[in-house]
Amino acid sequence: MPSLKDIKKRIGSVKNTQQITKAMKMVAAAKLRRAQDAAVAARPYAEKLQSVLSNLAAREEADAHPLLSQRGTSRALVVLMTADRGLCGGFNANVSKEAERFIRANEQGFDDIDLMIIGRKGRDFLKSRLGDKIVKVYENITTDATYKTAQLIGQEVVDAYSEEKYDAVFVLYNAFQSAIVQNVTLEQVLPIQPKEAEEGAEDSIDYIYEPDKAGVLSDILPKMVEVQFFRGLLESNASEQGARMSAMDSASRNASEMIGKLTLQYNRARQAAITKELMEIISGAESIK
Repeated sequence: MPSLKDIKKRIGSVKNTQQITKAMKMVAAAKLRRAQDAAVAARPYAEKLQSVLSNLAAREEADAHPLLSQRGTSRALVVLMTADRGLCGGFNANVSKEAERFIRANEQGFDDIDLMIIGRKGRDFLKSRLGDKIVKVYENITTDATYKTAQLIGQEVVDAYSEEKYDAVFVLYNAFQSAIVQNVTLEQVLPIQPKEAEEGAEDSIDYIYEPDKAGVLSDILPKMVEVQFFRGLLESNASEQGARMSAMDSASRNASEMIGKLTLQYNRARQAAITKELMEIISGAESIK
């Protein structure tokens, strides 16, 4: 049985840990508000742009621009978005496992599937499972993601697709729903998918290109890819902060329960020690008589 000193020391250790988890929860809560506002604000623009370009892709020929061309299924690229730090529950593991599941399930459909990882934790999780498929890793860009960051990643992906290194590009990230709910989301980025015509709906939308079709497509199609990556980074960051806040809140509550149990154990051990001392005193007094 542990001594009183050992139990008291462990109580102190758990209390120190609890202070850390409470502080981390407060920091995550403060970051969550800003990250959530940014993610929610980006949704309408990203969704409208995607809708417009889906309509545009349905009306243009595949050879109008390289990003519209529907090629074979030779090689694919999956862009996985995770975090650089842990202590956020199943945030990193859930999306990393989905990446592994998707690649395993589609190995027969594609000749080869490469993996581009954003975030250190995704790399750590998958390097022993899919190390041969990881072609690039970006670190320390998820917390303060800017549009310029998404622009650099998007341009790299667009160049690779235009050079026909890949026939399809997917992005995989945690979409923010609430502080306790993050939805693992897989989207096809390239080629840009044409919008399916609804049954009975009239095809009334048409576009006028200024100054010309080639110039407009060359400017707006890569921008859609950049916006999709930017939205993914914002959603992933908000989800990370929400998951971390929830995980630290759970850890703090578990620490409180552990402190209660250890305190009870300490009091029982102390009571047993006092009773033992009293018995020894009484026994000594009786032996003197």
